[in-house]
Amino acid sequence: MSLPPPDIARKHMHTRTVRVEAFEREDGQWDLEAELVDVKSYDFSKHSGDLHPAGSPVHLMQLRVTIDDEFTITAAVAAYDVAPYKQYCAAIAPDYQELVGMNLLRGFRNAVKERFGRTAGCTHMTELSSLLPTVAIQSRAGRARKQRDEGLENKRPFQLEGCHALRLDGEVAKEFYPKWYTGRS
Repeated sequence: MSLPPPDIARKHMHTRTVRVEAFEREDGQWDLEAELVDVKSYDFSKHSGDLHPAGSPVHLMQLRVTIDDEFTITAAVAAYDVAPYKQYCAAIAPDYQELVGMNLLRGFRNAVKERFGRTAGCTHMTELSSLLPTVAIQSRAGRARKQRDEGLENKRPFQLEGCHALRLDGEVAKEFYPKWYTGRS
């Protein structure tokens, strides 16, 4: 179901695009590459007095993490192609190597906020990192499905109890995961 059309006329002002791609590596690990792009739909004057043209990125930042089979980060790199304060924004990039050792499925978002909150990090890079846990799960879904179909996986699917639709006592569990359904039949 799409959003309904707006009731009042409006003018487009800003677009934030976030993309995260997952890659299975030959060494058995996974790379997650995240990118954030902000674009204004109008020209504006920059701090330098130069004109920033509409449609040209205000932010263009990337974050790559490498994870192992347990979802622990083994490598991390941040990059700033475009940032409003150029080298001052980009100066924090090496600090994001401190993501190494964090586990995407064990308190990751809170750990990132604690380590990179406010002036200890970049708001945009920290926001970008918050998407990594769910993308990591989605990237591995095909492997989990294959193991389940081959009878190699006998534990409860990770997604159950993860949201309102996937309650163990709900209709989705009853229909699609009857082995784990706990409601009344």
